[in-house]
Amino acid sequence: MLIVKNGYVTDPATGMAGEKDILIEDGKIRTIAEAGTAETSAEGCDVIDAAGLYVAPGLVDCHVHFRDPGFTYKEDIDTGAAAAAAGGFTTVVMMGNTDPHPDSEATVKDMLDRGAKTGIKVLVCGNVTKGMAGKELTDMESLINAGAVLFTDDGKPITDAGLMEKACVEAARLNKVISLHEEDPAYITDNGINAGEVAEKLGITGSPRDAEISMVKRDIEIAERTGASIVVQHISAAESVELIREARKRGVKVHAEATPHHFTLTQEAVLKYGSLAKMNPPLRLESDRKAIIEGLKDGTIEMIATDHAPHSREEKAGDIKAAPSGITGLETSLLLGLRELVNPGYMTLEELIYRMTKGPAMVYGLDAGSIKEGADADLVIFDPKGEWDFVSSRSKSSNTPFLGARLPGRIYGTICRGNIVYDNGLKKN
Repeated sequence: MLIVKNGYVTDPATGMAGEKDILIEDGKIRTIAEAGTAETSAEGCDVIDAAGLYVAPGLVDCHVHFRDPGFTYKEDIDTGAAAAAAGGFTTVVMMGNTDPHPDSEATVKDMLDRGAKTGIKVLVCGNVTKGMAGKELTDMESLINAGAVLFTDDGKPITDAGLMEKACVEAARLNKVISLHEEDPAYITDNGINAGEVAEKLGITGSPRDAEISMVKRDIEIAERTGASIVVQHISAAESVELIREARKRGVKVHAEATPHHFTLTQEAVLKYGSLAKMNPPLRLESDRKAIIEGLKDGTIEMIATDHAPHSREEKAGDIKAAPSGITGLETSLLLGLRELVNPGYMTLEELIYRMTKGPAMVYGLDAGSIKEGADADLVIFDPKGEWDFVSSRSKSSNTPFLGARLPGRIYGTICRGNIVYDNGLKKN
């Protein structure tokens, strides 16, 4: 038995807000009571005193790369889960650019079995196409039966419009979401850096915004025809935000995610941080960053996802044109949300928490993102007014421009299914 007492509990999904005691038994929330009223003298009862701290639902990230199987020198399921727990996440969904890919029941089950041993909820996508080759659809129904919670070829766009339409028809039949990496390679010479002034200074062509915009427009039209539910991953262009806003007004089932790096940084970061600020799609202009923030604010963008993408130091240290795209982000996501969205007044803390909990859970139909009696005891305990120095990472990789930064907010602990999976100074009696 575990009691989290005296914390300020905020659950935007239910509207609950106030100082509460949470009694946890057998991994579930048994009782939520007014602060100071829970009995704490029972034998074998552990107590966490969360006075002065916020207690929120465990965070949900439906877009992480744990590189396992196949590329475990960058990350593996255990280290990725440890980084997630340190960032307050209790539920994550692994992407499918692994080797082998999760395009078979056996691989999906293997990834899930190993994720179940980490202490947090590590879920798995299924690929849209076999081998992520964009040629032939997977057996989506069999992958769902194996445990896949969504479909994506993340890292590769589905360039064949006819195949994309067939995928949408099948996903709609199965009531599952397709999550899309929207960058048409026909537009791109050098990916990872926005085509513009910064790319020109570096002597490369870069990735133009039309690579994203064209595919977002195409796939909204396909979703509208088929009735499928799609997600535009890691949105980067203001025009894409507006296309989604207008489509949602028409009732199209199109959703979007924003990454912390896209609402925090612009293309100029590449000049300061080099390949640590190289990612797909690239960082763009200040006007794009502001459009993403406005999309998060008005609900056009329903969720924040890290696109946690670890790479080795050696890979990132080479020539910027050759270096792989992607940055890590699980440990800094909530804190960057505080710094860039809440503290400047763009969003309330409750709105930020919603975008990181119930928002993604609702889009993908996951049983997560809320604090209620009878539910799994998945919680993050944090101080939004504190500070934290990001000096080392639990990930195998540290390819992030935020390493070494002092960030607002401090995560004190993460609880998943009633177990403390991250302890950064919790007060325990």
